[in-house]
Amino acid sequence: MVRLINKNNVKYIGSFLFRILKLQEVVTHIKNVNSPKLENAIYVMWHANQFLVHGLPDREKVNVLISNSLDGDIVADVCAKWGFKVLRGSAGKKGAVSSTLKMLDVIKNGESVAIMVDGPRGPYHEVKKGAVTLAKESGIPIVPVHWYSDEFTFRSFPSWDKIKCPLGICRIINIYAEPIYANDKTDEEIANEIKEALLNLEKIAPQKFKEAKKQKLWG
Repeated sequence: MVRLINKNNVKYIGSFLFRILKLQEVVTHIKNVNSPKLENAIYVMWHANQFLVHGLPDREKVNVLISNSLDGDIVADVCAKWGFKVLRGSAGKKGAVSSTLKMLDVIKNGESVAIMVDGPRGPYHEVKKGAVTLAKESGIPIVPVHWYSDEFTFRSFPSWDKIKCPLGICRIINIYAEPIYANDKTDEEIANEIKEALLNLEKIAPQKFKEAKKQKLWG
């Protein structure tokens, strides 16, 4: 059976997806809530929320870590066209050293990185070591981020990660947790903090979205 995605059509699929997302961008309105306003940070999110990177502050300074898979080739192509800096590699065991070194280099230049901590293939909502190692090596904080909307156009798809994406006019919030510093914590302690923070953001997001509407953040 021929794979729908292969080396011969990756560029075409990436270009097609980018055109769709550019159209969607016009009617997608993301507002940041509780952004820590750090010079550089390790932004972490669930794989389901990967499109929230579009609303991160100082996007031109954000490096998105994307896997070396064929699916990753498509995402990398779209991210590059969208104005993000792209780092290829894995936050898991395979290729982790190379990925960490690449991310440390950009952090030294005052830039940020974005990592989907349970990607690219799960397990669902299980934090991998990439962000933990990077925080210990660099000393900069981990900032958990979640996005949310209660509007009908904010859709979840039947993939392993239940990926979320707006389809049509949509108001969304990017909500940030308090920065997590590695200090003298164990890997397990940091990973647990990340997971708890992301799950808590998911829990409080509906109320924060209601507050954002009352404050008329979207005008």
